[in-house]
Amino acid sequence: MKETYGILQSCALFSGVEEQELQAMLQCLGARTIRVEKEGYIFREGDPADFVGVVLTGAVRILRTDFYGNQSIVGQLETGDLFGEAFSCAGSAVLPVSAVAVQPSSVLLLDLRRVLTVCSKACVFHSRIVSNLVKELAWKNLQLNQKLDIALRRSTRDKLMAFLLHQAKLQGSARFTIPFDRQALADYLGVERSAMSAELSKLQKEGVLVTKRSWFELL
Repeated sequence: MKETYGILQSCALFSGVEEQELQAMLQCLGARTIRVEKEGYIFREGDPADFVGVVLTGAVRILRTDFYGNQSIVGQLETGDLFGEAFSCAGSAVLPVSAVAVQPSSVLLLDLRRVLTVCSKACVFHSRIVSNLVKELAWKNLQLNQKLDIALRRSTRDKLMAFLLHQAKLQGSARFTIPFDRQALADYLGVERSAMSAELSKLQKEGVLVTKRSWFELL
């Protein structure tokens, strides 16, 4: 339990919450933990948008599926990350995306209705959660703007370089690891894997970067 508290305190939703407050807070929010095997669904597109989730262990990928069944990656979440909050706060009746475990994972689910409504017990920490939720939504909006900037690039090369430069800046180093394998990266960028692999080969030959699997160095 103590390890779980440590993970939750790293989550944006629980920023500033003391450990002794967490137990009462989780009870107030109807928290429950689920365990999902690799490639298992936490929720599917079309499910009710009633819950937000916090990744306790493992990793979770958010997927969007088009009319023809083609999937694209919206984002990937690691330990301590919050997900599902934007759709629920927007009042969506159902979820327009799916959440899938990249590896065996455990996820804490919280009843969003208890987050957005005034607590009948007048919990002192309730307003803090609402404030944290607003900040997290604003941060996610900035991240979506970054992805939009990548998506608007015309060529596969431009999209790839925009993503890698953003990762380097985000991680504060010209050497960094991304959370995607080659296929997942292509899905995230919305490009063909073969075209992306060809561009990576060209960039290495030109001395722009070196890469091995998910590791990159910008030269």
